[in-house]
Amino acid sequence: MWRGVTAPRVGEARPAVDHGERSRIGVSWRVVSGLIVVSFSLVLVAFFLTEFFYVRHVTVRGARYVSESEIFRYANIADVHVFWVNPETVQRNIETASPVIASARVTVGWPPDMVQIVVEEREPALIWVQAGVTALVDIQGRVLRFPPDNEPRPALMRVMAEPVIDGPPGVDVPIPLDAVTGALQLQSLLAGLEVLRYHPTKGLGFREPSGWNVWLGTGTDMPDKLLIYEAIRDDLAARGITPVEINVAHPDAVYYCGSVELCHE
Repeated sequence: MWRGVTAPRVGEARPAVDHGERSRIGVSWRVVSGLIVVSFSLVLVAFFLTEFFYVRHVTVRGARYVSESEIFRYANIADVHVFWVNPETVQRNIETASPVIASARVTVGWPPDMVQIVVEEREPALIWVQAGVTALVDIQGRVLRFPPDNEPRPALMRVMAEPVIDGPPGVDVPIPLDAVTGALQLQSLLAGLEVLRYHPTKGLGFREPSGWNVWLGTGTDMPDKLLIYEAIRDDLAARGITPVEINVAHPDAVYYCGSVELCHE
């Protein structure tokens, strides 16, 4: 069969037709892996070999009686890398170290405020003065702190302990809880009274404007003791007797003293 002049002969190779070729760029995964390793290495160097991620201070909120530097000292994380800061451990350190702090919430994040601490402080209920030392005391009789003389004091009842008590208030010389509760009751019952006295055997007391001493003991029965005291006071006034002391520390054994040496039940 005739195929024309363009038909190839039998056994002759057909000419190759060039349709064009796309160029390919080869990417080595070894190069990619190497870049990743280098990048992570640089990040680790930035984290551990620079000063930026070591704790030099903390951010504190909610504190009024304790300074930020004190809380930082209680936290015990100075110069510790932020990666090794355990919030639960920091919280426990702060709550254990300071009686003023009732609770602490610790958050660890990124610079600049890497460690943030929100504290809730115990509120002082009394000012207790003993052996020349002034202490702020909470409702549990716990000594919160010893304010310096130049620091403004809160408007609280002041209890002056008698000199017969040895040592300042603290762990070794605790403040009796029943004395604290009694003082708080008297604060609400005796309007205008700002200072109470405390004696280890006579309990809480005060000095009447008329000149005699009143002793009421301790505990939560101050309303009843005040009624007994007022009855004795009025009876003595009706009889023209000016006492030196009226003692209602024990309601079943009350007495008054007409002079320093002479007392009557």
